[in-house]
This record gives sequence, structure tokens and C-alpha cells, in this order.
Amino acid sequence: MSEAKLKVELIAYTPDPERTVATAGHMCYAGVSVEELKEKISDDRIEKLLSHLINSGHYSVLEHVSFTFAIEGVSRALTHQLVRHRIASYSQQSQRYVNEEKMDFVVPPKIKVKKELEKKYFEFLEKTREFYKELIKEDIPKEDARFVLPNACETRIIVTMNARSLYNFFEKRLCTRAQWEIRTLAVKMLEKVKKVSPLLFGKVGPTCEKLGYCPEQNCCGRYPTKKEFFAKK
Repeated sequence: MSEAKLKVELIAYTPDPERTVATAGHMCYAGVSVEELKEKISDDRIEKLLSHLINSGHYSVLEHVSFTFAIEGVSRALTHQLVRHRIASYSQQSQRYVNEEKMDFVVPPKIKVKKELEKKYFEFLEKTREFYKELIKEDIPKEDARFVLPNACETRIIVTMNARSLYNFFEKRLCTRAQWEIRTLAVKMLEKVKKVSPLLFGKVGPTCEKLGYCPEQNCCGRYPTKKEFFAKK
């Protein structure tokens, strides 16, 4: 048995995403024709347009560009959270068709640091693997044998989101109160998109950074609570 390792690759994205978003914004604000849109916008103009669009919250133009990620080494517990972000496309490795006899597992850090608990954790997971293998050996279909597999089981998934959906994803999942695994994934995904589109994603962060206060009930303390923030106002 081995521990799954998180890996994220940006495998596809809209070519020249910043120019595409700027072109959409240019049409909205300048009322230019289709022929005029074909004229190349200068890099300086693109930067100014994107700054205006993002700062003014004109996020609809972000929907014209999308990014596709290949993700592996994550748990089923993570993907159950991930698919709650509805404006996205997902293709996940199927436990109905893929044999999981050699599956790896994700280990939560708080279990990993307690060696005795980590040992028991792996012993328990190994029992589920052995029972799964027994079910398969007894000609139980994989779609039924998978019922014994735990949330810790590693999975792989392809995810496509437009930039606006990514903004929402990052705002929610970069929060310090987000579950540790999906927060780690969000950090890695943000690193990938920043490399190809620094103007679009340069200022993206958790909701508190945009608002100046924490909207959560249980605040981590990085920013004042909503009540504290407006009391000062």
C-alpha cells in the first residue's frame, strides 16, 4: 500500500485568454463592430481593460475563457466537495469500470503525524482492499464491490472551468477554513493559471481579501469579522 500524491496539470486553456476577455470587455464599453473587434488591441490597452473589468466586478466577460486541469492523487472525499461547484465540467475515474485492487490512499496530515494512528489507519484501509479483492474474486461486479471502498481511496479527475467559475472556486477554497485537501488543490490550480494568465488571476484570493472582512461565522482572525468591520465604519 502506498500514499497517493497530489498532482495537478493544466492540460488545455483558451488561447490568449487575456486578449479574449479584453476583447469582450472592449465591445461592451466601446460599442465597436465585429470588424473593429478584429483589430489587434495593444498589450497596454489589454492591461487597462482587464484592471477596469475586474475592479468593477464585470465578471461576465470572464466566462469567455476556460481552463482544463488533470488532477490525480486526490481522495473521493475531495471530489465530493469539488463537484459542488456547479458551473464546471467533470470526468472522473470510474470505480464501476476500473479495478481498484491496487488503489492508493490519501492520508490526512493530522493522522499522519500520530504514528500509532497512522499505522491503524493503513491497517484498516488494507482490510477494505483485501475484502474488495475477495469480492472481485467471487465474481461480484466491480460496481457492487466498490461499495466497500472508503473516501480515502485515490481518484483522478479532469476538470474544466471558465475563469468566472474559477474566481468563485478560489474565493471559497483558498479560505483558511476550507478543508485542507481541497485548499491544497486550489493553491496548486491557482499557481498553474497564474503562469498562463497573470493579469486575470494576479489578485485572486479568498473572499476576505476582496471584502476586507471575514464573512464566515467562525473567523480565523486574518481579517475582522463583518460585525467588527462595519462597526468601525
